[in-house]
Amino acid sequence: MSGAAEQASGQGCCGSLVTYFTSAKFLLYLGHALSTWGDRMWHFAVSVFLVELYGNSLLLTAVYGLVVAGSVLLLGAIIGDWVDKNSRLKVARTSLVVQNASVILCGIILMLVFLFKAQLLTLYHGWLLTLCYILVITIANIANLASTATAITIQRDWIVVVAGEDRSRLADMNATVRRIDQLTNILAPLAVGQIMTFGSPVIGCGFISGWNLLSMCVEYLLLWKVYQKTPALALKSISKVEETELKQLNLQKDSELKPTEGVQLIVDKDVAVVEPQREKEISCSSLIAEPFITFRDGWVAYYNQSVFLAGMGLAFLYMTVLGFDCITTGYAYTQGLSGSVLSLLMGASAVTGIMGTVAFTWLRRKCGLVRTGLISGIAQFSCLVLCVISVFMPGSPLDLTVSPFADLSARLSNNEPLPEIASPLDQSDLSFTAGIPYLINGSIPANNDPEMSPESVPLISVSLLFAGVIAARIGLWSFDLTVTQLLQENVMESERGIINGVQNSMNYLLDLLHFIMVILAPNPEAFGLLVLISVSFVAMGHIMYFRFAQKTLGKQLFVCSTPDPKAASPNSPSCNTSTV
Repeated sequence: MSGAAEQASGQGCCGSLVTYFTSAKFLLYLGHALSTWGDRMWHFAVSVFLVELYGNSLLLTAVYGLVVAGSVLLLGAIIGDWVDKNSRLKVARTSLVVQNASVILCGIILMLVFLFKAQLLTLYHGWLLTLCYILVITIANIANLASTATAITIQRDWIVVVAGEDRSRLADMNATVRRIDQLTNILAPLAVGQIMTFGSPVIGCGFISGWNLLSMCVEYLLLWKVYQKTPALALKSISKVEETELKQLNLQKDSELKPTEGVQLIVDKDVAVVEPQREKEISCSSLIAEPFITFRDGWVAYYNQSVFLAGMGLAFLYMTVLGFDCITTGYAYTQGLSGSVLSLLMGASAVTGIMGTVAFTWLRRKCGLVRTGLISGIAQFSCLVLCVISVFMPGSPLDLTVSPFADLSARLSNNEPLPEIASPLDQSDLSFTAGIPYLINGSIPANNDPEMSPESVPLISVSLLFAGVIAARIGLWSFDLTVTQLLQENVMESERGIINGVQNSMNYLLDLLHFIMVILAPNPEAFGLLVLISVSFVAMGHIMYFRFAQKTLGKQLFVCSTPDPKAASPNSPSCNTSTV
């Protein structure tokens, strides 16, 4: 009896594992992991490739970053509108193929340029090489736009449908996706960096092209499997959905589909009658004006959303130098931190980021979604107080007698070029991949000022700065997940694409402004001022969220407690509220 029971238990355990590994949720995770891994490798590698090609100058990298940021800023709403107006499978397939094909083509062009750069320099006075640079940046930008479309449709739409009506499941899935992002932010650049360091740029280009070709095929299959396992993905509240997609699903009974098919056929029939009339009315001026109208309508719709203030609060967090990007990494080098220490700090930031995703799921169960955002915001801002204190501690280079724009004025008066700073390469990025080239190569930028040598600079200030930045990532990622789920739950299905497209544009706009701020005040003496401005923007972002929470919850106090199984459903927040 006991042996039979153990055998049944073992079969049950194996069966549960098989069921999980073949579920739509796990397949979605696997596809996202492959996609994110390829993205992180490419975003890291393309900046290094452009530096290598242009004689160790950051000019091409800066141009690429500005083109990417400007494109998403201008086209975010249009991309989101395209996601809304087309069927889910069509959007996912198209964006996947365009993204990977663009990266593969870029990799091939870069390989040819690395191999024949000397010959290209002599042809047409170097204009052919310039054309190759333009092609690489243009195609890489197309890949980034396709990646934006993929992120909108999978992370903002598919995941909601797969989770169904279970908001706790949606929160767990969002948190898992963020953990995947955190891990790939570290591991993918390190992996491709090792290949480029011990191989060559040509080998790096070939590896990335081959990876994207293989990954595209696997992701395509995974998307199709998820689509098959989730029939609800075929139903979308838009005016036209391809009827063939409904037929491709392995549905159980025709009787279950008759009402849905009837409604769908009526909708398709109406569209089929109306479309020829619309085609006759479309003029050339209408076609030209349509993208501008879509852009305007997208921003107006975003402003009219009930979660507008929450989305703006998240966007304001991008206007900061308090992250592990190239700016903060460069400042750390001037303060005497070695590459090995920085690598440890980056690892610690990844751990606290993952802790933030765990805290989000726990807080949401205990206190509800909106209150989780409030608690996360308070936690993040409290940690950033350490960064403010660091500005005035021994070792801080802050000098208010030095104009923040002194370096800029000197360069302009001497007709010197402006400092080139790499622009953001990741649309959801509060990450640190831009600083990894120095760690991989094991080098540290030279510091020619003897007064700023590592031995003479007290580490109190920079230690407090990074302690605040690392600790704040718990609240940061918990807040990010809160706003993400608020957008998923409160935006109509027919507007998810365009609203999230505008949200991406807002994120890029604030991120771009923070790079412009650094370009205007690049000297280390002004970094403390940038820290204070950054904390101010974070505070403004959380004030906006507080206003949103006040409108949503009313004048209520909350006390999180253990849920009462008799009084609360499994998906309801376990908070006792009392009206003030």
